[in-house]
Amino acid sequence: MRSEQGKELPPHVLIFPYPVQGHLNSMLNLAQLFCLADFHVTFIVSDFNHCRLLRHSTVPATFSRYPGFQFRTLPDGLSDDHPRAGERVMEIMSSVAKVTVPLFKKMMLHENLLASAARRPVTCFLADGLMSFAADFAHENEIPLIYFRTATASYFWALFRFPQLLEAQQIPFQGKSMDGLVESIPGMEGFLRRRHLPSFYRVDDVHDPILGKVVAVSRHIVRAQAAIFNTSEDLEGPIVAQIQKHVPRIFSIGPIHEQMKTRLIEKEEEASISTASLWAEDRSCIHWLDGQPSKSVIYVSFGSITLVTREQVLEFWHGLLNSSQRFLWVMRPDSVAGKDGIPADLIERSKEKGLVVEWAPQEEVLNHPAVGGFLTHSGWNSTLESIAAGVPMVCWPYFADQMINSRFVSEVWKIGLDIKDTCDRSIIEKAIRDLMEVRKEEFLERADNMAKLVKKTVSEEGSSSKNLDRLIQYIKSLLL
Repeated sequence: MRSEQGKELPPHVLIFPYPVQGHLNSMLNLAQLFCLADFHVTFIVSDFNHCRLLRHSTVPATFSRYPGFQFRTLPDGLSDDHPRAGERVMEIMSSVAKVTVPLFKKMMLHENLLASAARRPVTCFLADGLMSFAADFAHENEIPLIYFRTATASYFWALFRFPQLLEAQQIPFQGKSMDGLVESIPGMEGFLRRRHLPSFYRVDDVHDPILGKVVAVSRHIVRAQAAIFNTSEDLEGPIVAQIQKHVPRIFSIGPIHEQMKTRLIEKEEEASISTASLWAEDRSCIHWLDGQPSKSVIYVSFGSITLVTREQVLEFWHGLLNSSQRFLWVMRPDSVAGKDGIPADLIERSKEKGLVVEWAPQEEVLNHPAVGGFLTHSGWNSTLESIAAGVPMVCWPYFADQMINSRFVSEVWKIGLDIKDTCDRSIIEKAIRDLMEVRKEEFLERADNMAKLVKKTVSEEGSSSKNLDRLIQYIKSLLL
C-alpha cells in the first residue's frame, strides 16, 4: 500500500495497554521502539491517563519527534475520583470490558480500522495480555494478534499451569503449609513454594471469580500469532522455553527500558531517561541525593497501586529509623488506607536521616550513585529497573506477580532479600541492615554482575536485541 505521494507505507501497529502505570510504562517504551523502526503506531489510552501524561510526563515531548505516532483516547468508565489502586484496582478490568472495549470496537469500524491517506489499516493488533476480548476481535477482523505480557514470564506460566496445580492439589491453600514445595510448574521446581504463587491463588475457593478471570485471560495467549515478554533469556530462559511449547513464536525483548536507551544511542538520538509518570515527580529528591555519600541511601517505594495501612507504614518507618540508614521514601498521597495521618514527631525524627516525597523519577533515582538499596513491592518494572541499575533489593510484595518476582530476587538471582507476608519493624530493620551493612559488598557485587548481564543482552549481539530485530522483521512480513 502506498501513500498519495507514491511512497510505500510502513507497518501500522495498534497498541492497547491495560490502563495502569506499570503497563503504560513498558508499552510506551515498546511504542517508541517501533517508532525508531519507522513504523506507524496508534496507541490507545484512557482519557484519565492521557490527561495525567500530558500534565506530568515527558511523553508528549518524546513522541512529538515521531510523525507516525498517534494517541486515541477513550474513557475507562471510572470516575475521576476512583482510587484505581489497592483492592479496587481489579475494578478497572470489568470497567474496561463494559465501557472502553465497546467504544474501541465502534471507533475501529467507524475509522475503517484506522486507515487514512497517510496510514495503512492496522498491520497487527498488539494487545495487553489482560485484554481478553482481543483474540475474538482480531479473529473477526482478520488482524494478526500479538499479546504483550507486561509482567514476568514466570508469573504468566504459574497462571497458565492452573489446571495442573489444581490436579496436584497445590491449590487451594486451606490446611496446607504455605512453605510447601510446588512441583507442578516446570522450570521452577525446587525453589517455588505456595507462598510464592501469584496472590490470586490465595483464595478459599478455586472458583473465585477474580482468579477465574486472570487464569482465563492467560489461557487466551494460545490464540495469538505471537507473544512478547519484557524479560530476557538470562533472567527467565528456562521459563520462556516452557511457554514456547504452547506459544512457539515468543519474543523476549527485555528489559525494554534498557533496550530503548540502547536503540536511541544507535540512532544517535539522546538516550536520556524519559518518563511516562501519571504523578508529578518531585525532583528535589535528586538534589538531596547529590548531598549523600556513595551507596548510603536505601530508596523506598511501593509503586503505583499498593495500598498500605497506617500500622504498616509505622512498622516500615520504625524499621527504617532503627536501621540508622539514610532513606528516600516515596509515599503517594493515596497510598495509605484510612484518614489517620502519620505522627508528627515521627516525621520530624526522620528528617535527620531521610526524605519523603509524593513521587520520584524512579529510574533516575536508582541510577544515582548515592543509592545502595531498594525497599520495593517487587513490581516487574521496578525490579527490572533495579536490576539494570545494579541496586540490591529488600522485597515486600503486595499482589499478583510480585510474589514470584521477590522469590527470584532472593533465591534465583540472589540480589536481595524477601520479607513477604511480614510487616514487623524488627524484621524490616534486620533486612535493611543486612542489605546496606552486613552483606553490603556481597549484594552489590552480585547486583553489579547482573546489571552487566542485562545490559549485554540489549547490546547489538545480545539475545534481547536480536529478538527485537526478529519481532520487527516478523511484523514487516505481515505486509507480504
